[in-house]
Amino acid sequence: MTTPDWDERYIEQVWSGEPNHALLVEAADLAPGRAVDVACGEGADAVWLAEQGWQVTAVDLASAAVERGRAAAQRAGVPVEWVVAPLAEAGLEPGTYDLVSCFYPALPSDPGQGNARLLVELVAPGGHLVLVHHVVDVEHARAHGFDPADYVGLDDVAGLLGDGWEVRREVRERHVNGGGGAHHTHDDVLHARRV
Repeated sequence: MTTPDWDERYIEQVWSGEPNHALLVEAADLAPGRAVDVACGEGADAVWLAEQGWQVTAVDLASAAVERGRAAAQRAGVPVEWVVAPLAEAGLEPGTYDLVSCFYPALPSDPGQGNARLLVELVAPGGHLVLVHHVVDVEHARAHGFDPADYVGLDDVAGLLGDGWEVRREVRERHVNGGGGAHHTHDDVLHARRV
């Protein structure tokens, strides 16, 4: 999808407006620091992190989604730095984020694994990477015009994590009452800490 496609998708509110449950679980015991929410959508995760005391940068290429996130942050009275750009063009400084969160992203895959490498490289020493995807039936997705292989997946990122990482990965049930994606019942959760 192109940037105009994403902006058109976000003409109306897409998501529930609530932070993702997996983020609440994974970040619950982390001391606030610098966080970047990659592919932030309408910003519910970024706003929640800011409410917990994190210094948050939120990145998405859809300006309509970011505007909705900016409004949510203003209503909540929390500061969030909003960046409208693809990940590779967002100007994020490698090795400086205590938390890199990326939920259900449509980050294009490429032969050099550029987006996957960027996610890994953004994490500071001692920092955390939390990446979550829906568990999908690949053939069903392809039949509906979406090929998961076209996008950065958890296997792509996990393959870049070497000895300097503590890695936990699990599939969890997911319960969402509304918004896009509510029909997905399971998440694949990767939580890695750079040691």
